[in-house]
Amino acid sequence: MVSVTTWNINSVRLRMPLVEQFLTAHAPDILCLQEIKCVEEQFPAKAFRELGYDHIAIHGQKGYHGVATVSRVPFEEISRHDWQDNGEARHVGVRLTDPAHQGMVVENVYVPAGGDVPDREVNAKFGQKLDFLERMARWADTVDQPTLIVGDFNIAPLESDVWSHKQLLKVVSHTPVEVEALQRFMDAHGWRDIGREHVPAPERYYSWWSYRNPNWQTNDKGRRLDHMWASPELAKQATKHSILEEARNWERPSDHVPLTTEFDL
Repeated sequence: MVSVTTWNINSVRLRMPLVEQFLTAHAPDILCLQEIKCVEEQFPAKAFRELGYDHIAIHGQKGYHGVATVSRVPFEEISRHDWQDNGEARHVGVRLTDPAHQGMVVENVYVPAGGDVPDREVNAKFGQKLDFLERMARWADTVDQPTLIVGDFNIAPLESDVWSHKQLLKVVSHTPVEVEALQRFMDAHGWRDIGREHVPAPERYYSWWSYRNPNWQTNDKGRRLDHMWASPELAKQATKHSILEEARNWERPSDHVPLTTEFDL
C-alpha cells in the first residue's frame, strides 16, 4: 500500500506548522505540495526529514509558484516539464524505486490560475493557461508508465465541482473553454479522475474556498480546483480517497485543503 497527498500549501515556510500537524496526524507516504513560494535553498527540508520524509524533490522559485514532493519511500526525480514555456517552476515528476511500488510515477503540477478575464485576446495569462494545458495533453499522449498526476489544476470541470454552475460559467476556473481543454488532457491518456470515482457526481466536492469569504463554512462557496488523476490500470488499485476540509479552518490556513488517495500496490 502507498498513500499520496496533494496540497496547495500557499507558502511552505509560512505554513510549515500546519504541514507538521497534518503529517503527524495522517502520515501519508508521499506529500505533493504546490505554490511553495521558495527556492530549493529556502525549503524546510530539515523539518521534513525530522518527520521521516527523507526523500525530497524540489522545483522552486523565489516568492512565486514552485512545487515539491516529499516522501517516506524512496524515489528518483525524473522530470521538470516547462509546460508554460516561460521558465516558471510548476512541475516535478518522480518514480518510486522500491520494487513493491511497481515503478509508479507521481507527477506534481501547479497549473496557472489564468488571471481574471477568460479571453486570451485581452488577458495573456488566460492564453498561457490554455497553452499549458495543450502542452500537457501532448505530453500525456506519450505516457506509458503507471502514473499518478496530482496538483492544483485551477479548473473545476463539473457542475457539482462549484457552488454555482450558473454564476461561475464566465468566471476563470469554470469556463467552457477551460473545461474543454482539461478534457482534452484527460482524453490524451485516458486518465481516471480518482476524486470523482470515489465521490461520484453530483455529490458536492470542493477543495478550495477563497480568502475573500471569511464565512467560508457558512456560505460554502467552494470549488474543486485540486485533482488526483491516474493511469487506467493504476486507478483500479486506488482503494480510498479523502478530503480534509477541516484543514481550511486551521490557524492561518491555505485556501486549499489536502486530498489523499491510497493505492493497494
